[in-house]
Amino acid sequence: MTNVTVLGAGSWGTILANLLAENGNLVKLWGHNQKSIDEINNNHTNKHYLPEFKITPQLEATTDLKYASENSEVILFVIPTQATRDVAEQLKPILSKLNISPILVTASKGLEQRSYDRISEILEDVIPIENRDGVVVLSGPSHAEDVANKDITTLTAASKEIKKSEFIQQIFMNQYFRLYTNDDVIGVEMGAALKNVIAIGAGALHGLGYGDNTKAALITRGLAEITRLGVSMGAKPMTFIGLSGVGDLIVTCTSVNSRNWRFGDSLGKGQSTDTILENMGMVVEGVATCKAAFELAEKKKIDMPITRAIYQVIYENKNVEKVIKELMNRSGKSEMDF
Repeated sequence: MTNVTVLGAGSWGTILANLLAENGNLVKLWGHNQKSIDEINNNHTNKHYLPEFKITPQLEATTDLKYASENSEVILFVIPTQATRDVAEQLKPILSKLNISPILVTASKGLEQRSYDRISEILEDVIPIENRDGVVVLSGPSHAEDVANKDITTLTAASKEIKKSEFIQQIFMNQYFRLYTNDDVIGVEMGAALKNVIAIGAGALHGLGYGDNTKAALITRGLAEITRLGVSMGAKPMTFIGLSGVGDLIVTCTSVNSRNWRFGDSLGKGQSTDTILENMGMVVEGVATCKAAFELAEKKKIDMPITRAIYQVIYENKNVEKVIKELMNRSGKSEMDF
């Protein structure tokens, strides 16, 4: 039995906490919304995010970060990317006071605004080395709704220290949830973050009425530019044809369960960014990541035409169909030109 703290009581955080509890671990789920925390403890539901799901009574929820962290051997971050640094700063003195050094795991996907840091970099920057026993990235093709139904799901656990990945692999795995280890943290995180941007494009194409040929083209060429930027950051090219690369890209670009896809679909149907985000009432990671990825690509002089087009639609209010025409009218190039 492992003591685990899960930070973030949204759909993915709730499902992962529930899975870990059902696997026999002692799990505390932390969230900032007292109403939803009370609902989890009293009714064993989290209906705003998972309307039909029944949470195991073994899972305890709290709004007290110190209480949630007591005796923790693993702390799992499942919170929006742009909030990660703030929560890590809150956690930092708590870990010091409790004199513990848990393995830090991130299951969120994105790049921080302005710094362009990956989530593992944020955690390493904020949490002192004496208060963390390694950092592991959990990523791959997964929707909370499918894991709730116990659909077979496979993810990657990536760390610079393979023993830490293997430990996380052990506490998560069961008959329907399987983890593979990987040591390419950069590649796993870059694939996880950037696929959300491409998924917005896939949704927009659906909203405009384009067919399967177009979607396949977007996914394939989207993977090419994800790989270009990732490799420029030090990632291994092969990582992008794995679970956290093409696997996550496929599921996010083809499923109505993806918030990024749904956001793009609404864009394609003519709705504004502000209207869509207000109606969704949930974080759409690809929106902020698109800005960070566009700026990072410009800084590093990496060609990312699809990301640039999506950035222009979201942040410069350009017409979707116009940017598609501009993409198609670019000069010809070799498919192998990376």
